[in-house]
Amino acid sequence: MKKLVSSVLAASMVLSLAACGSSASTDTASSSEAASTSTAATTEAAGEGSGAYTGTPIKIGGIGPVTGGAAVYGQAVKNAEELAVKEINAANGSDVFDWKFEDDEHDAEKSVNAYNTLKDWGLQVLAGPVTTTPSIAVAAETANDNLFMMTPSASAPTVIESGDNVFQICFTDPNQGVASADYIADNKLGTKVGIIYDSSDAYSSGIYEKFKAEAAAKNLEIVTAEAFTADNKSDLSTQVAKCQEAGADLVFLPIYYQEASQILIAANKSGYEPVFFGCDGMDGILSIDGFDTSLAEGLMLLTPFAADAQDEKTQAFVSAYKEAYGDTPNQFAADAYDVVYAIYEAVLAGGLNGDMDASDICDALKTQFTTMSFDGLTGDSMTWDASGAVSKAPKAVVIKDGAYAAM
Repeated sequence: MKKLVSSVLAASMVLSLAACGSSASTDTASSSEAASTSTAATTEAAGEGSGAYTGTPIKIGGIGPVTGGAAVYGQAVKNAEELAVKEINAANGSDVFDWKFEDDEHDAEKSVNAYNTLKDWGLQVLAGPVTTTPSIAVAAETANDNLFMMTPSASAPTVIESGDNVFQICFTDPNQGVASADYIADNKLGTKVGIIYDSSDAYSSGIYEKFKAEAAAKNLEIVTAEAFTADNKSDLSTQVAKCQEAGADLVFLPIYYQEASQILIAANKSGYEPVFFGCDGMDGILSIDGFDTSLAEGLMLLTPFAADAQDEKTQAFVSAYKEAYGDTPNQFAADAYDVVYAIYEAVLAGGLNGDMDASDICDALKTQFTTMSFDGLTGDSMTWDASGAVSKAPKAVVIKDGAYAAM
């Protein structure tokens, strides 16, 4: 197995500030310090650094919601992809990638339209889409075209079932369900578990089914499981009340943050104070306009990324992202950043360039990803199997003092 180490991931931060053209901020000093400490890694990395890529730029595109209800996910992905591309191009000394991003508003039909727009542009590699339902629709199109697709955050197994050209860098939903049950049981976070999930959503129901099976294996007692649907989610107080009546001291929420905020509000009104535990769809709950974030205090979630982690790669990325976009990156941003860097390393290892046909690039990338190991922000020694699923270890964070803190 080849071992590819993403030294540029941290080291090129020194180039990112100029590349992004952002104004100075209070984070400038920390960003410069993080960048300078990692410059040596670039020098030591054989085959990487300035001039490592000399071919015609490869056209890489992204798709995701930058407007609408899921925009917090899509905007983070768009920002991180842009940052990674600018860093890579600047560190190389000439462009490795041409990049273009299209809005799909978290809508499957619009996502396919976005894909076709990118194809007209000359798309050769797709870093996206962001959310599950649009990704399922677009994956089928890319399979027909034999165009390489890697989604940063669409986690349903159905996404990668479309073809061997489709890969994920995020956990699959079943893995999240199993890992959540294991973490809750191993750390004795609750004795009676209630579950609130969206039975109409592939992401939510997929996690729920695997959590339920693993909970039984771990001797976790599920006292109630309350479902809602996309057509019936304006008031979730009934589901909260049923968890309270059942005596659940932990409520598992394999749902997105918008619905989770309603549940936290309802629980607060009824004086219900269980442990709340979610998955990666919970990331974003602290950024909801008008939501009292104190209600999320103590909320736990599985995520591959914590912005307050002290490792060099994370701190350099967070500093550069803040400098460029004035915000703290979430795990969707980190996954997207890893997607671009993983593709970059596979491109270098495979000797690929933009003069190649998209289908030939796809075949070469499939070979690279199923034989390589990648160290990124969201996991060390990531590997992919032939199905396109990634293997990496999950992490847990807790909301403490209005911010995510590693556990």
